[in-house]
Amino acid sequence: MTTKNASVSPANLEFLAQVKRDAELAGRVLRETGTLSATNTFAVAQRVPGEDKIVSTGFPGLWSNFGEVKASLITFEGIVLHSDTDAGGGSRYARIFRERPSITTVIHVHTPFLGGWAQSHRTFPIFYVAAQRGTLSREIPQYVDRRQAEADFILESLKKDPHLPAILEANGGNTFWGDGVNKVSQYILLLEEAAKFQTIAESLGGSKEYGPGVLEQQWARTGLLQAAIAANAIQPSAPRN
Repeated sequence: MTTKNASVSPANLEFLAQVKRDAELAGRVLRETGTLSATNTFAVAQRVPGEDKIVSTGFPGLWSNFGEVKASLITFEGIVLHSDTDAGGGSRYARIFRERPSITTVIHVHTPFLGGWAQSHRTFPIFYVAAQRGTLSREIPQYVDRRQAEADFILESLKKDPHLPAILEANGGNTFWGDGVNKVSQYILLLEEAAKFQTIAESLGGSKEYGPGVLEQQWARTGLLQAAIAANAIQPSAPRN
C-alpha cells in the first residue's frame, strides 16, 4: 500500500529510497556472510535528518518475494505518512531518537551466535579484538524483563554505559544502534563474529581477558584511546626503555 500525506516532501521520499538501498546492501552482505539467521530478520529504523520522522524498513517473509526491501515513512507517534509495506514498527524507538540525538539508526537483527547467547540470559563480554576496537564497552547486557519497553531498557543501559552499541534480547535477537545503516551493520557483523569465536572458545575453557597492551593498541587504531583514558577504561602503558 501507499499512503500519501502533504507533510511528505520530495526530500523525504529521496531519503526513504536511500535508506532502502542501504538496507538492501547491508542485508545482502550480512546474509551472504552467514551473519543473519535463517529467518533473515533485519529491520532498520532510520531517523530523517532534522525531522521527527523515521524510515522503517523490513524484508518480506521467506515465503513471499524475498529480496526486496519494503519501507515506511512514519512519525515518532507511529502515524504512517508513506508506505510500500504494512510495517511501521520503527516508531517504538522514537524515544531513543528524541533523547539521544547522536543516534540516528537502530537495527533489530537475528544472528545465530548472538542469538545463542540471548538464549542463555548471560551478559555477553567482548573478548574479540575486532569487535572491541570499535567501542569502549566491555560487555553487552541482556534485555530479559519485557514488561519494560525495549526503548526504555536501551536508554537505561546507555545511562550506565554511554558507549554501549547494542543489547541482546533474551530468548530472541539483538538490537544495535549508531549513526548510519552501513556503519551499524558493519558492527553487527563484527559482534556476531565475536560471539561465534567466543562460543567456540567455551569448549576450550572459555575466552580469556586481553593481554597487556592489547586494549591500548586496539583503541589507538580507531581513535578511541584518549576517550578510554579519560573514562578510566585503561591506564596508558609506561614507555619501554
